[in-house]
Amino acid sequence: MRPVYFVGAGPGDPELLTLKGARLLAAADVVVYAGSLINPELLRYVRSGAELHDSSGLTLEEMVDLMARAWRAGLVVVRLHSGDPGLYGAVREQIEALERLGIPSEVVPGVSSFLAAAAALRREYTLPGTSQTVILTRLEGRTPVPAAERLAELARHRASLCVFLSVHMIDRVVEELRQGYPPSTPVAVVERVSWPGERVVQGTLEDIAARVKEAGMNRTALILVGDFLTAPAVPCRLYSADFGHGYRGGRAGGAAAAPGGTEAPSGSCGMHDPAEAGGVPGRGGPSGGAE
Repeated sequence: MRPVYFVGAGPGDPELLTLKGARLLAAADVVVYAGSLINPELLRYVRSGAELHDSSGLTLEEMVDLMARAWRAGLVVVRLHSGDPGLYGAVREQIEALERLGIPSEVVPGVSSFLAAAAALRREYTLPGTSQTVILTRLEGRTPVPAAERLAELARHRASLCVFLSVHMIDRVVEELRQGYPPSTPVAVVERVSWPGERVVQGTLEDIAARVKEAGMNRTALILVGDFLTAPAVPCRLYSADFGHGYRGGRAGGAAAAPGGTEAPSGSCGMHDPAEAGGVPGRGGPSGGAE
């Protein structure tokens, strides 16, 4: 029998649902979806006659019982989650509950809202010369956060940061972030990213709390923090005309490729390893067949 499918719906825009997700929704007999988070336009992929169940009013036990009964009846079951199920999706408890009943499952990834937010701003979290680290986190609320992962501790890294599920506590967010980031650090708050009503508020740690309150943002928003938001791009050596590698020879005056057709990148970027630059067989890139 088919497994129960946990499908990532993406950030909101129905066209950002994956092809596999759309195919499974079209084939589903029963769809359990997070009605408080899912754009209802996504349900247009579901065939006429399929059962639709909004999970926003259900308990874990009720959801599992619903999915288990449908699966035992030989029906195709899809559990539709917002964004990507691997981030703040509460899928593990559902999967384990199904496993205890002998029911298999499969997780289908989706486009996470933190990636859609970067796209909306036309920014890159891992901007060469500025940051090569991305931290995804949340402020502690009813769900506890380990002490070593408190926002104030993470802020000390000054990496590119995305804070989920916390815009309603913007004053606390700013207070903790300022224990690591300087007050002039750029901040962008993106509400309902990729939805028709998407809004963006930008500022710094000095004024973002007031701007967010003035805009009336209090839910379904991401807080992006870091110099990647305003720093200029630094050209990467991989695409420089004088940089030779296994798929493009260096031009006059450029560095020759290292043995095996690769050269470790140098200069200000340093973001690609030799396998990525030269496609070492079996190590990724075009000749390795993997990313």
